Amino acid sequence: MLVPNIKSAKKRVRTSRVRALRNASVKSFVKTAVRRCNEALAEQGADGATQQLNRAMSAIDRAAKKGVIHKNQASRRKSRLARKANAARAAAE
Repeated sequence: MLVPNIKSAKKRVRTSRVRALRNASVKSFVKTAVRRCNEALAEQGADGATQQLNRAMSAIDRAAKKGVIHKNQASRRKSRLARKANAARAAAE
């Protein structure tokens, strides 16, 4: 592993470590919210999963706002969740 000698490079290594940890935390939060939403859709159907769907959408929006994920990726993930919820709603009827 290369160890930086220049002061600015040392700072860059420190800041990138901090950002990587923060990004990992946010990504994990998003994954958990999406997983819980999918589980709620499978167990309770669309009506019971509304709260989990809102939480997942919010988590995705926050991650995009912080720059952890790209805004198009956020939009795609939200769209897929909404399609699953709509399909579950249609299947229940």
